Amino acid sequence: MFQGVLKKMQTEFTNPIQYYLCLQNDFINVNQLLNKTLELSYIKYECLGCGKDKPIFRQGFCKQCFFDLPQAADWIMRPELSKAHLGIEDRDLAYEKQVQLQSHIVYLANSSNLKVGVTRESQIPTRWIDQGAHEAIPLLKVPNRYLAGLAEVSLKPHVSDKTNWRKMLTNHVEDVDLIREKKKLSKFIPKDLMHYLIDEYEQEVTIHFPVLQYPTKVKSLNLVNRQRYQGTLVGIKGQYLIFEDQTVFNIRSNEGLYIGLITCP
Repeated sequence: MFQGVLKKMQTEFTNPIQYYLCLQNDFINVNQLLNKTLELSYIKYECLGCGKDKPIFRQGFCKQCFFDLPQAADWIMRPELSKAHLGIEDRDLAYEKQVQLQSHIVYLANSSNLKVGVTRESQIPTRWIDQGAHEAIPLLKVPNRYLAGLAEVSLKPHVSDKTNWRKMLTNHVEDVDLIREKKKLSKFIPKDLMHYLIDEYEQEVTIHFPVLQYPTKVKSLNLVNRQRYQGTLVGIKGQYLIFEDQTVFNIRSNEGLYIGLITCP
């Protein structure tokens, strides 16, 4: 049996995407588990911050760590709240400078629908893969997270910043002409940010996921409540494992769970 604390799967940008699960002493290529019956079991919690067996509150952290650590501060989800460029500390200025004061990309992606998002340049295309986007295109490249947040805020009245995860997993999505949408939405970018508009990525990026069978109606697995689950793996998309009985398990939202994993004969 494999054991370890869940963290988001690592990915490799190939066709299809390769997924890797890092557990305590094992590095597992999840693609190789397709069409195999897996048993997942909940063992305990292990907070990604303090490492203690305390209930996970959000983002893999216990409640105390979620409200104390810079990795869970409000500017993570709302980049327009970033203040490191002003030298103002939120929770840990050294960490905030390290993350916020680097190149960020404002992008358009299509996972369940057209959406706008922000990520560090170093996280392209990982961010798109994690969201289950089958196509994406960069829009702006800015020098810090704050400016990326300003651009995103200016675009949100005109395009969603959310992913419908159920629609993404059932693959009820339509292709979008991202180059056309990029040109259409560019007019809503503040004038003082227009010189950050990038043209070198005029071709949209296409992403293929290792899915043998899409569910028609998804059932989300709560492993803590259920304690143990067994099913045949038929797909991986975003950070979700998709099983033959239409159960889906979101690795990202279950970070901080210490689990057991068995491949059944």
